[in-house]
Amino acid sequence: MLSIPSPALLTQVDEHSLELYVVTPDGIAVTQRVHAAVLVCVKTAAILGAILSLGTLKEEDYMRLVKLSLERKDSLVGLTGCEHSWPCFGKPAIIFHDRGKIFTSERARQVLVDRLGIITEQAPPYAPSAKGTVESLFRWMTQRFERRFQAMLRSALHKRSWHVIVADPGSGKTMGIRELVQTTGSPVILAVTAPKNDDDEQALGDQLFDALGLKLTGRWRTRKPKLMGHLHQFGTKLLVVDDAHDLSLEHLMFIKEITDQGRLQYNHPLGLCLVAAGRGNTIPLKEIFDQPETMWLQFRRRLDKLEPFCRIAGHTSEEVREILAALETVYRELFPQLNLRRWSGAIYTWLTQPVLDPTNSGRVTMDSLMKLVITALEWSFEASETNVRAEALERAAELLVLRRDTLRIIDGAGPVSDATGQDQASRTEGEGVSERANPPENTAQAHTSPTDTEDQTCSTQSEPTASHNARMDQKRPVKSPKCTFSGVVPIDLKRFLDSGIGRVECPDCACTRTLTPQGGVLQFKSHDKRKTITPNTRQRWVRGGTDWNVVGG
Repeated sequence: MLSIPSPALLTQVDEHSLELYVVTPDGIAVTQRVHAAVLVCVKTAAILGAILSLGTLKEEDYMRLVKLSLERKDSLVGLTGCEHSWPCFGKPAIIFHDRGKIFTSERARQVLVDRLGIITEQAPPYAPSAKGTVESLFRWMTQRFERRFQAMLRSALHKRSWHVIVADPGSGKTMGIRELVQTTGSPVILAVTAPKNDDDEQALGDQLFDALGLKLTGRWRTRKPKLMGHLHQFGTKLLVVDDAHDLSLEHLMFIKEITDQGRLQYNHPLGLCLVAAGRGNTIPLKEIFDQPETMWLQFRRRLDKLEPFCRIAGHTSEEVREILAALETVYRELFPQLNLRRWSGAIYTWLTQPVLDPTNSGRVTMDSLMKLVITALEWSFEASETNVRAEALERAAELLVLRRDTLRIIDGAGPVSDATGQDQASRTEGEGVSERANPPENTAQAHTSPTDTEDQTCSTQSEPTASHNARMDQKRPVKSPKCTFSGVVPIDLKRFLDSGIGRVECPDCACTRTLTPQGGVLQFKSHDKRKTITPNTRQRWVRGGTDWNVVGG
C-alpha cells in the first residue's frame, strides 16, 4: 500500500448481508435480510462511509454511501451516542466495486464524474483485497483491451471451444495471456508461444512439456504418446498458442492429433485459442483452414460455430480518456498538477494517424499510447515541471508519427544518461553528435500556428555526422514530398460564397488553403505534404466521402 500516494485516493465498496433480528421502535419485527455496504480507503483501511438497507442495494444506496464519505461524522456520532469519534471523511478519486455496475444512470454519472471527478470501476473477480494498489490499477484499469481479450479466453475455457483470435500488434496480447494464466492457475490454462523457424511438431510438443514442468527426457517418439495423458492428469482445459500466425502445417496437425487423442482415450475435450497478430480484415490461418483436404475440413469443423474468428478491438476515444485519468492517479505524486485528460482529444487524433492506424479502425493500441505519454512525462520530469506541457505531448507524437523511421547516427562518446551531460556532449567539438528525442528548448519550433493562407510548415531535419578530422554539426533542410491532391475542388460556387468560409482542407494531408474562385472554379494548387499533426480546429471546408461541407469553429 506504500505505492498509493495519499489516503482516500483509492477506495473500495465492500458489501455483506447480515443475519440480524431487527425490531422497529413500534415493535414490528423485520423479516427481510439486512444488507450493508461500506466504502473503505485501500491505503489506510479506514471506513469513510457505511449504509444499511432492508432490500438489495440499489444505485440510490450507493449514492448515499458516497455522500456520507464526503461529510464529517461529528453530528452523526452525537446523534447516535457513539463512545468514539469517527474522523474519517474525504473525496475518493477512484471507487472499486465487485458487483457489476453500481452507478448506471445518467444522473449518477453527471454527479460523480462531471461534478465530483470520481472514477468508478468494476474490479476483476480474481483481484485480491489489495487491488487498490497502483500496480493493480495500472495492470487492469488501463487495459480495456485486456478485459475484452481475457473475456474471450475465459469464454473458451468455460465452453472448451476453439477460436482464432486476432488483434493489432502492440495491443498487449502476451501480457493478457500471462495475467490470465497467473490468476486462473496453470496448468488449467496452458499457454505457449508458437515456435519460430522450426516447423517440426517436436518443437511445439517440447514447449507443452516445458509448460507442464516436465523434463524433456527420452526420445520424442516415446514422449509424444504420453503428452495427452499428462494434460489429462494435470487437468488442462484450454490450450492457448500465442503468435499463432507462425504455426506451421505440422504444428496444426500435431494440435489436432493430441486433441483427438484426448477425446478418444480420455473423454477429455480441450479448448483451443490460436492468438495471432494482424491488422484490418486479415485473418491469419484462414487460408489453411479453407483448404479442401479432409484434415482441414475437420479442423474447421472444430472451430466455434458462432465465433470461429474473432478480432479484439483496441481502445476507443472514451477509453483513451479513462486510461489518461488512471495515469493521472498513478503519477500524481511526481506531477501534482498533472492533467492528461484535457489533451485526450488531441492524443486520440495523433494516435489514429494512418502511420499508427493504417486500416483506419479509429482504435488506439496500448503500446502507442504508453510510448507517447511516458516519453512526454519523462521530458517534463527532467524539466522539473508539475504538469505535462502540450508541446511535450506534441513532440512525442511527432516522434511516433513523423520520425519513427529516422536513422540516428551514434558516434563519439555515444548517448549519455543525464540531460546536462548530453548538452555538453552535443557541444563538444570533434566527438560527433548524439541525437536524442528531447523536445526543443524553443517550443515555438515544435508548435505550428495556422495562418490565413496555409498552416503547413517546412521542417528541417538534423542530419548528424562526425569525423575526428573535421567538425560537422549542421542542419540541412530536407525537401518535403509533394501531396497527391491538387486541381479543381468540386464545391458549388454559390454554397462556397454564401458560407463566407474560404479555407479549404486537403483531404490527403490535411493542410489548408484559402481559395478564391478563378474562372468559375476553385483551384487547389500543388503543395508540399503537411508534416505537422496539430489537429485543425478552425472553420473550413472538408471532404466527407464525395461531398464537401463546412466543419470546425
